[in-house]
Amino acid sequence: MSIKTRLQLIGVFCAFFIFNQVKGQIGSSTYSSIGIGDMNNSGLTQNQAMGGLGISYGDAWSVNQVNPALSVKNNVFNFQAAFNYKRFAAETENSSSTLDGGGLSYVAISLPIKPRKWTVGLGLNQISSVDYEHLITSPVVNSDLNSINRINGNGGISEVYLSSGFELLKNLNLGVQGSYVFGATIRRQQVSLENEDGVPTGIASEYYERLSLNDFSFKTGLHYAARTGESSRLNFGAIYHLFGNINAKQYAKMADFGEAEDPDSNGQLIYNNEKGEIYLPNKLGYGVSFEKINKFVIGLEAQHQDFRDYKSFIGTNPGLGESFKVSFGGQFVPDIYSLESVFMRSTFRAGIEFEQTPYLINQNKVNDIGINFGASIPMNSLSLLNLAVKLGQRGTTDNGLVQENYMKVSLGFSINDNSWFYKKVFE
Repeated sequence: MSIKTRLQLIGVFCAFFIFNQVKGQIGSSTYSSIGIGDMNNSGLTQNQAMGGLGISYGDAWSVNQVNPALSVKNNVFNFQAAFNYKRFAAETENSSSTLDGGGLSYVAISLPIKPRKWTVGLGLNQISSVDYEHLITSPVVNSDLNSINRINGNGGISEVYLSSGFELLKNLNLGVQGSYVFGATIRRQQVSLENEDGVPTGIASEYYERLSLNDFSFKTGLHYAARTGESSRLNFGAIYHLFGNINAKQYAKMADFGEAEDPDSNGQLIYNNEKGEIYLPNKLGYGVSFEKINKFVIGLEAQHQDFRDYKSFIGTNPGLGESFKVSFGGQFVPDIYSLESVFMRSTFRAGIEFEQTPYLINQNKVNDIGINFGASIPMNSLSLLNLAVKLGQRGTTDNGLVQENYMKVSLGFSINDNSWFYKKVFE
């Protein structure tokens, strides 16, 4: 593959992500209607297959986006992208429905300036996603009419980032990441009336709200590898992601059905692109993993984000609590040096993750537990086809909650090259 072709491929995927970033942020989760939506705490495809493991461990053939300090291990040029598909079976005590969606998940590049000493990375990534739709039908008191309430939302927060990893001392690495955070969430609530024969009556009304965000965030990470034998080591990692106050602009209006989005239509304009901010709490993560070099890895990691401190555009907290996640997972390579078998050179992964989400419904916590598995299969030279699957359950049907049984699939690739980038740029 020529240099020109490689660069064109990268350009096509980056452009596709930029112009389709809202479509790519598909969560299909009822709970994403609360706050800023579902937070992405599971990293890239290879991390997802291990339950989100990535703070303490990363390899040379995949972009290490979770902990920027681990980018030092990328001693070859790496371009990585993936698509996702999610399917949710949601149910309450009285009803059930199936939702699904998918799109481009991320694009990431790692550039080794000085292999194993200094690496630069850049990419586009999803921070949170909003995608829900509710239909509520209820009788109107003292009448023969029914109220039809349609509530839906979509969008989310993305980031374009520039990161760098450095070797401070032998086996001790530092990473920093600066991100431009951007995105928008759109929420609609449409109310109409129907008579007992299902015929619409009266005037249907609509509430439309658009929250646009743009600001900067900062993440730092540390990684230390302690040798425990000639071919084994114990890895320690930690990250801190600083969000804080994020600049926001809000538009909101009440109007007749289909007209609330238009600021010049008749209706009640509540916010006319007024400037303000939201407060998104900072995230702390840490973990440890044991690695048998070129053979297997097993690790345990945790992440914390206290959404009790979250503040919406109007300065309120919509019932969010403390969130934490625990990941336990690993990977195994049968024989990385095999010349005859692709299977033997493939990396197989599995993991379990438990998350106490920030959602509090009538003071009831919403927990999420899932099992993960996947693989990286060699394609051409150093490049890989990456797959991750998660089967999980969120929430319960007790206490008026929604239970979501879901499947998430991430399919992507890593294009690695240890020749053309050095020769053409740094030689």
